[in-house]
Amino acid sequence: MRKTIVLRAVFVLTIMIIVSLFLLSGMAHAQLNNLSGRQTTSLNGKWNYIIDPYETGYYSFHAEVYDQHNVKATGAYYNNYHAKNKSELVEYDFDKSPTMQIPGDWNTQAAELKYYEGTIWFKRSFDYQLPKGKRLFLHFGAVNYKADVYLNGVKLGVHEGGFTPFQYEVTGIVQPKANYLILKVDNKRTKEGVPTLNTDWWNYGGITRDVTLVEEPSMLIEDYSIGLKKGTNNIISCRIKINNPAPATITVEIPELKINWSYGLLANGIAAFEIPADNISYWSPASPKLYKVIIRTNAQTITDSIGFRTIETRGPDILLNGNPVFLRGISIHEEYKGRRAHSAADAAALLGWAKELGCNYVRLAHYPHNEHMLKLADKMGLLVWEEIPVYWTIDFKNKSTYDNAAAQLTAMVNRDKNRAAVIIWSVANETPLSDNRNTFLKNLVTLTRTLDSTRLVSAALLTRQENGQGIVDDKIGEDLDIVAFNQYRGWYGGDLATAPEAVWKVPYNKPVVVSEFGGDAKQGLHGTKEERWTEEYQEYLYRQNLQMIDKMPNIRGISPWILTDFRSPRRVLPGIQDGFNRKGLISTEGKRKKAFFVLQSYYKSKQRKYPD
Repeated sequence: MRKTIVLRAVFVLTIMIIVSLFLLSGMAHAQLNNLSGRQTTSLNGKWNYIIDPYETGYYSFHAEVYDQHNVKATGAYYNNYHAKNKSELVEYDFDKSPTMQIPGDWNTQAAELKYYEGTIWFKRSFDYQLPKGKRLFLHFGAVNYKADVYLNGVKLGVHEGGFTPFQYEVTGIVQPKANYLILKVDNKRTKEGVPTLNTDWWNYGGITRDVTLVEEPSMLIEDYSIGLKKGTNNIISCRIKINNPAPATITVEIPELKINWSYGLLANGIAAFEIPADNISYWSPASPKLYKVIIRTNAQTITDSIGFRTIETRGPDILLNGNPVFLRGISIHEEYKGRRAHSAADAAALLGWAKELGCNYVRLAHYPHNEHMLKLADKMGLLVWEEIPVYWTIDFKNKSTYDNAAAQLTAMVNRDKNRAAVIIWSVANETPLSDNRNTFLKNLVTLTRTLDSTRLVSAALLTRQENGQGIVDDKIGEDLDIVAFNQYRGWYGGDLATAPEAVWKVPYNKPVVVSEFGGDAKQGLHGTKEERWTEEYQEYLYRQNLQMIDKMPNIRGISPWILTDFRSPRRVLPGIQDGFNRKGLISTEGKRKKAFFVLQSYYKSKQRKYPD
């Protein structure tokens, strides 16, 4: 009898484990798009944190991983354990530890963490009464770089990549009272990482974007893609994915276009159909028209704002809604006034400066930016280049590195595929030439087009010099829709005085975009145009480079480096850099440098030739 009871207990426990694993794994990689159209609860705010450079809360003193060997260990920080009496030894306490604002980077919130790279544990407690029949998901906008996530002592999973969203279903784990959510966040750079060890921006650590609880029905709208069918301007293509599908009808409504279209759900949970549409007002920088789109099932309604436009190339031209466009751009890091930008207000400030400059386009470098940037670009009429951090010397021979890059690319495309502003997916920046690199990038280009065939694909390439000519003949250019390259004449070599007479050769009959050029200037430092670091030198550099660029073959856009000064540990010159890359046209205090007005004037002339 006792044996039977034990066997039954083991059986029940086994089933519970299997069900739990199914629940956790089944949605771990799902992408719930458009959280603003769902029922959400924010977990932003003050979180307790523990700095753990030796990872004491993760490993035993014999280097055993607690969550693999001794899940209930009192020394494992994810258990949030408290001593039951005064004689019990417990060497941590989240509730007595300091707090930090989330979202936010840790480097600028605590002086001792300015250069810190390693592990910090974060904890947030919350109550949640989940209604019967509902499901709950825990969504992270981004955590840099590696996150081990635990809820109530249960490990939900591990996510790698500092700029892409991820989530877990916690339906069977959440409690009505006293939930404790704990993250082990590790921002150490690694050779196999994406990005790798060496970059030219600050390695901001922490929970840098929103943390959100998302309540959903049992059968839920997991993902959707709605936009103009490739090659048409009056057929709206819809693809909607339902999680935990049952026989149902999917309805898409666009009231302003008098569209109310229903379609039966396939057994695999996919509804894919096309809707003819007349009298569409196309999205453009001059008129960023967004339509209210309603997706409905008998269990759920989601609303989004979506613009409809076409983007293609024809020979050297970029055609937006069939009309040639010149990309008047600027590159932007996700940084505002010397810290990681994380809010809608931060995004509005950055994109507002771009609009003031006269931009119709921004290059979001060198990683996927906060979703606030994309939604505001949609509203403000700014075309967008999005990029993954395949940057400089990625380990191109390593399969896990490729898998990581592919996962980040997939997450970026999935998140932003409904944003009309996005016209270019970029797969790399300034990567050194090799056969392994070529294979790596070609595979990413193929994957990009598989995920989204309606947008353009590019990468920021390198150039070479031969017989006094600038040559752009990187073989990857054969696979790209736009041939883009970075060049720094007058800063990292080359003469400024003769720049306007420089000759450039591009062997591709494709649009050319100068994805970067520029030079450093300390705002407020003045001198002659021959004196480096002065505003006058940067101003002269812009004037000479713009004259040179105008003569480049097939030139159809630029995104100079960069909108604002930004932090970089590589930049150490005292009194000038002090830990900042000073190539910004605007200082960290928001003051415009002289080159800002040179570019602004240039864009006014371009807009007359290529009106939006």
